[in-house]
Amino acid sequence: MSRKKPPLPSLPDDFCLIDSHCHLDMADYQSDLDQVIDRAARHNVKGIVTIGIDLSSSQDAVAIAKRWKAVRATVGFHPHDADKASQKALAQLVDLVEKNTEAVVGWGEIGLDYVKKYSPPETQRSVFRKQLRIARELKLPVIIHDRDAHEDCLRIVREEGPFEQGGIMHCFSGDLNFARRVMANNFHISIPGIVTYNKADEMQDVASHVPIERLLVETDGPFLAPVPYRGKRNEPLYTLFTAARIAELRGIELGELARQTTENCQWIFGTEFDC
Repeated sequence: MSRKKPPLPSLPDDFCLIDSHCHLDMADYQSDLDQVIDRAARHNVKGIVTIGIDLSSSQDAVAIAKRWKAVRATVGFHPHDADKASQKALAQLVDLVEKNTEAVVGWGEIGLDYVKKYSPPETQRSVFRKQLRIARELKLPVIIHDRDAHEDCLRIVREEGPFEQGGIMHCFSGDLNFARRVMANNFHISIPGIVTYNKADEMQDVASHVPIERLLVETDGPFLAPVPYRGKRNEPLYTLFTAARIAELRGIELGELARQTTENCQWIFGTEFDC
């Protein structure tokens, strides 16, 4: 007999949550994207930032953001696709931003991934620098992917900064000391559903102690679904489970966490959602 899943955490109507990092353009949502966005909104997850990872997905992200009032987009080349980030392709992304300033609120997902290395590390580093410079020029916050590349990511951010618009270390995977070093560069820390997993001690420590003014909540959907949907498709609605766990760890009400993380997200992206 399967266990009954716990109820969805309830967020009062005078609060809302924002999923600061999701990939709504991916095939996992192709058949029911309307329902995914509506389901989230009906439970007060009223904002979603959908993230580009290459030229095509960035174009799709912008199209989604222009179609749905609750969605904003970012553009960029993920480190897995760094070898596709030609000067022409980067120029096309800049053009996409300049023609869609209401829809595009950030540059990313960019960074370094030393786990899978689908693109050579030296290519990743070069493309990362190029994109950081573009983001600074466009005055957009950056959304950074960092897997087993903490020191190189932080070194390059410092060398290419400062970033007046700030940035986000998405799906944060370091310890509290690294979080403090990241925040010293005007960055926010974004916590995914992993924080709900039993053995996520380090992430839970970070989620407990990072100043609430620097916290964001994300799904990274369709990946990394929180308990009780671990292993299933993730979606913005499940931000509620992640936020509820963070609130529990911090000893505060879910509404308080929702209010502050929503304020944080709107500040860093320079936009207002219909909350």
